[in-house]
Amino acid sequence: MLRQLLGRVLLAGAGASLAYLLAAASLDPRAELSDRSPRPPQAAVTARLSELNLDGPLLRRYLTWASGVTHGDFGETLDGASAGAELERRSSVSLRLVAAGAVLGTAGGVLVGALGAFRQHGLADRVLTAGTLVLVSVPVFALAVLLQTGAQWANTRTGIRVFEWTGEYAPDGPASLGGRLRHLLLPTAAIALGQAALCARYQRGMMLDVLHAGYVRTAMAKGLRRRRALLRHALRVAVIPMTTFATYAFAALLTGTAITEKIFGWHGLGEWLLDSIQANDVNAVAACGCAAAVAVSAAGLLADLTRTALDPRTRR
Repeated sequence: MLRQLLGRVLLAGAGASLAYLLAAASLDPRAELSDRSPRPPQAAVTARLSELNLDGPLLRRYLTWASGVTHGDFGETLDGASAGAELERRSSVSLRLVAAGAVLGTAGGVLVGALGAFRQHGLADRVLTAGTLVLVSVPVFALAVLLQTGAQWANTRTGIRVFEWTGEYAPDGPASLGGRLRHLLLPTAAIALGQAALCARYQRGMMLDVLHAGYVRTAMAKGLRRRRALLRHALRVAVIPMTTFATYAFAALLTGTAITEKIFGWHGLGEWLLDSIQANDVNAVAACGCAAAVAVSAAGLLADLTRTALDPRTRR
């Protein structure tokens, strides 16, 4: 466990360092500051870049940034805000958006994939396979627009504003629990449907690999009904690879929901990453890269722990 933890920490550090080096080498914050109106003098631009640790040799800038990150200081954005504080706020928004969708999508995908495998080549399997293939093929922005259109139709038909699709809560009123839930329904559905479709396809393949395994036949030969043998033995083995897939997918969703956040007006980590790249904000992009590296490394450690708990063969 200690070796695993140390390896993940080193991997997160390498990923965060690479993110900073790529951002610092490819983005041009000087052009962003110089093009502002009114146009500032070049001396002021150079002084501002020095304050933000964005001027000078790349290695020196990286060492200064890395030293600050070890103390929790991610520097400042081009607008003068604390990158660390903005990272914390944006991460909490993305986490609230992604958590429910990822959990519901993964659980639903496992159930749908297992059911399709149990009923292989039957009507249920054909319908579920067609549905998951359609969801996998539909782009995220198209699915989000379809959900918004359907929600608008439902609100009009019922006369009750059940669904909201702009922002995390109503800006002109108190952020009540009911209001937050109404704003959360559609983006959660967009994330959950896409996640469920991918997990269902993956889980179905895993289930088909173990349905006719020797230990399943032995369990049924000893008197277990087919359904109980499949649920107790086959599903437990087939869900083990899904833990790795689901944990890494959750980590990727934290920074990969930029399109969903843009469409539904959630100011999360993905939206901040896109806006920061367009604004040539090196420290903000590096902060997002650091968050992504930590999330992926933590997901890898969680996947190892979960796999060890489910599969006793891996404990040695």
